[in-house]
Amino acid sequence: MTTTTKSLRLNFKNAKDESTSITLANALENLPADKVKDAMQKIAGSNVFKKDGTVLYVTPVSANYIERTVTPVFNDEAEAKDAE
Repeated sequence: MTTTTKSLRLNFKNAKDESTSITLANALENLPADKVKDAMQKIAGSNVFKKDGTVLYVTPVSANYIERTVTPVFNDEAEAKDAE
């Protein structure tokens, strides 16, 4: 059975001007750009996300919905359960 999931990836620049992102599973679909930008500005303004002393989310860059489709080739585990 093929399954498709959708997530929202928020892309930022960190304090070293390097790319970083947050991926949100199960995000609402069709969010307005202004609401997403506002939320990203709040994340950036909080300065609470750090790694090795570097603030991770400083400048909002973009946001994208990412769709992932999984199509199984085989699944021995599922077949074993069906046989029980």
